[in-house]
Amino acid sequence: MRILLVAGALALALAACQTAQDSAVEAEFTCRDAGLRPGTRAYDRCVNATYARYRRQSDQAASQVAVGAAAGLVGGAVLGAATAPRHRYYYRCNAWGCW
Repeated sequence: MRILLVAGALALALAACQTAQDSAVEAEFTCRDAGLRPGTRAYDRCVNATYARYRRQSDQAASQVAVGAAAGLVGGAVLGAATAPRHRYYYRCNAWGCW
């Protein structure tokens, strides 16, 4: 069960990550699609603003994934502790077994 939680949290964290290079490329494509020509002042402003927006969104997504993963792990630990069997007696064990 723990392995599934950790694997799920890791997969979500990796899915939410966007590298700075990915953000820059997407910003350039967005501004070109808007009809701006590379090398102009308007294009440079557009790329800078769009890049900053993409980086903010990526950082927020990564933060939300981390919070969600932490909440899931804590919740899983609480549920595991709540559903664990409670023994009424202490067992004594030796080399031949426990009683």
